[in-house]
Parts: sequence; structure tokens; C-alpha cells
Amino acid sequence: MVDKDYFVEREVLDELRLNEVAQEGKWITKPPVRERVKNFFRCSVPRLKRIVGSWVPILGWLPQYSLRENAFGDLFSGLSVASLHLPQGMAYAPLAALPAVYGLYTSFFPVLIYTIFCTSRHISIGTFSVVSMMVGSVTVRLAPDQNFLVNGTNGTTVNSAARDSARVQIACSLALLTGIFQILLGIVRFGFVVTYLSQPLIRAYTTASACQVASSQLKYLFGVSIARYSGPLSLIYTVVDVCRMLPKTRVVELVVVLIALAVLIGTKSINNHFKDKMIVPIPIELILVILATVITHYAGLIDKYGVTVVGAIPSGFRAPVIPDASYFPSIAGDAFSLAIVSYTINIALAKTFALKHGYKVDNNQEMIAVGLSNGIGSFFFCFNVSSSLARSLVQDSTGCKTQVTGVVSSIVMMIVILKIGSLFQELPVAVLAAIVLVNLTLLFMQFTDVYTLWKTNKIDMVVWLVTFACTILLNLDIGLAAAVGFSLFVYIIRSQL
Repeated sequence: MVDKDYFVEREVLDELRLNEVAQEGKWITKPPVRERVKNFFRCSVPRLKRIVGSWVPILGWLPQYSLRENAFGDLFSGLSVASLHLPQGMAYAPLAALPAVYGLYTSFFPVLIYTIFCTSRHISIGTFSVVSMMVGSVTVRLAPDQNFLVNGTNGTTVNSAARDSARVQIACSLALLTGIFQILLGIVRFGFVVTYLSQPLIRAYTTASACQVASSQLKYLFGVSIARYSGPLSLIYTVVDVCRMLPKTRVVELVVVLIALAVLIGTKSINNHFKDKMIVPIPIELILVILATVITHYAGLIDKYGVTVVGAIPSGFRAPVIPDASYFPSIAGDAFSLAIVSYTINIALAKTFALKHGYKVDNNQEMIAVGLSNGIGSFFFCFNVSSSLARSLVQDSTGCKTQVTGVVSSIVMMIVILKIGSLFQELPVAVLAAIVLVNLTLLFMQFTDVYTLWKTNKIDMVVWLVTFACTILLNLDIGLAAAVGFSLFVYIIRSQL
């Protein structure tokens, strides 16, 4: 017996009745094009508020901010994230072939800008190893050491001041162009593009990028001086050079790195094991940076053993400067690659935390937010940014409720830049290398994808392996283009079959 409640009585209309219903106005028909255009350009206060709120999300949630419910969590989380911004900013700036102080700038300005325009509440924007490495490949390619050789009393040396100045200009121009691409893509609603970048491709690319980053830190691990390569096979050239220089290893710097690695790995293991019982993870990176600086100063490691240190860190901010647009033609391809990669990483983390906490993020607004962070930050000597998994996990686990956390961490970084940053000029570079290597652990764990894909989807495994090989052999920019091309080819073949 069928329950009669499942049936819905509908009116059956013939042609005559159709005309009658249309004349009675019971059907809603589209207005003429002229009327729709007029409505599109018509302005009213509610519509204006809605448009401004969609473009500047902070205006929507900040007036409703509850101090009682959110203030303590955001304050505590902001302080915790700032303890990571400081060491990671200083550590990732050399990956971009820039002095450490520019990593501090990049941990301040873009964070504030992202807070204003983002829709995610829990991710931490700023320096990121893979993106910094991609920037470094561009700055080294366009401003290699060979272009700044000078003859002096001690032979031919590199004019480091002129080289660093040129690389900063290139990095700022790259950040501006990347930001322009991201803003334009967000305006034309191009956020859907990430759905066509498969997870195997993204994870393989970030894994290979982690290998590229690790190879760049080998010279600091052994305390040797080698050239920095860019372009195809740069990783192989770097590893060969390091192996050739192993007899000249500086034992003191090797010991410093090994001690730093042991401390970092041991403490992070404790943090992971007792994460449910600890109110906040031990900020071991910040503690290590402080201790290493103090020990280096009072033990005289620079004078006695010639330990390489960060060097001068000027206090205060520099006046904003318009980036040099003359570099745009030579960096357009790199800027577009960075625009896609940084946005992909950002939206993946944003959606992960949004799903966990039960809210939605806007793909296109996130692209615009990251684009504005890159674009506006470039005027203040910042290089490209993206979200960081390590910082985002800390931000989430320490009670973050809103992006006020970013404001708090920015205030801390402002104090560091104005007053405290110069105290870290005797920090050994080897310690920063150890911080970089340990933070790559999560990316290296993605090697297990090969085994998983072998069991589940062998075609995706092939995409993973091809992407990894292209990125390792052809460098980050060309490797990404080749990987995307191969992925599209596989997609076409799949659809045809």
C-alpha cells in the first residue's frame, strides 16, 4: 500500500492555460537586458554595505567581535604564532637569497593585510619554505654572484651589498606581479582552478620542493662555501659541489647543526606526544634562537672558530618604495607559477580548518586576499608569502578564534623589528639551517604517498612520480609547467577512455 502523502497534486496545463497563467503574472520571467543592466549599476545603502562587506570581510565580523569569548584565545594564539614567525622569518629569507631582516618584514606587513581581506579564521600567512625557495631561484638567476665580482687587495670578491640590493628589488617586483596576477584571477572568479590541480600533483610538487630546499641547506650543514645554482639540474650540481667540498667541512658548524637538530627533533617529539596535556607547545625554535645567539656571543665562536652568523639586522622600517616594473617581462612566468602555487597551498589549508570548525571560505576572496598581501607587501620590501602548515597548526591548537590572532602576532613582530631584531645579528646561520630542515619533516612524510597510490590508483602514482622527477630535474618553475602539462594529458586520456 502506497502512502498517499508521497503524492503532490499538480495542475496540468494546456496551451490555453499556459497563456492565462503567464498573463496573471504567476510565473516569474527574466526582466529585459536593459533593466538588468540598470539594476546592476543601481546603488543603495544595503547593496553598498553588502558589496563592501564581501570585499573587506573584516568589516563584517569585527563589529560583532566578542571580547569575552574570543580575546584570550586570540591573544594567546597570537603570541604563540609570533614565537614561530621570528625564527622562521629569519630562516626562510636566505632561501629567497635575501638578508634575514626581509624575512622579518615579510612576517609583519602581509599578515596585517591578510587579516583585513581574508575569509579564513585559522591559517597563518607569512614566509613559507617552498615559496621562498621559488623566489630564491628567480633572484639568483637574475642577479648571480658573477655579476657583482670586484677586484680587491685580497683578490676577487663579491660585492655583497650591491648584490643584495639587486636581489631585493627583484624579489619585490616578483611579489608585486604575483599579487597582480592573483587579484585579477580572483576578480574574474578563477578560484575554481584549484579543482583541476590534482592532489598527487600538488603533494609531489611540494615534496620535490622540500628536496630542493634541503639541498640548499647542505652548505650550512657542513660549513662549506659553494655557488648557488638555478635552472635545470641545479639540485644535482649543488649536491655534487657539497660532496666535493666535504674535506673542508667546518667541524664547529657541523656540531652546532647536529646539536640544534637533536634539540629541535627531541622537543617537537615531546610536543607531539603530550599535545593533549600541554596548554601550549614548547616554543623551541624561539628558545633555540635566543640560546644560540647568547652562547655564540659569550663563547666567542665568531672570533675563535669563524662561525658564520646572520650579520647586521637594521632596526626600524624602511620607507616604502615602488618596485621596479622593468623586471616584469623576465619574471612573468615565475610570478604566475608562484601565484598558483601559493594560492593552492593557502586554499587547501583554509578549507581544511574551515571544515574542522564548521564555516566556509570564499575561494576567490582568498585569492584576492593573498594577492593583496603580496602586492601591498612588495612596497614595504616583502617577498612572496603563503600559509604555513606548522604555524597554522600551532595557531589552531592554542585557541585561535578569529584573525585577531594575526594582529597580535604582527604587533609582536613590530616590536621585534623596531627594538629587538638587532640583538640576533650573532645568530649562527647553521641554527637557521637546522630550523629549516626540521620544518620540512611534514613534507618529506609525503613520500609515503607512492606506496598508498600504488595500492589504490596507479595512474595517480605515475602523475606523482612524473611531477616529482620533473621538479627535481628541471627546477621549480619549469618542473611545475611540465607536471601540469603531463597531468592535463593524463586527464584527457582518461576522459577519452
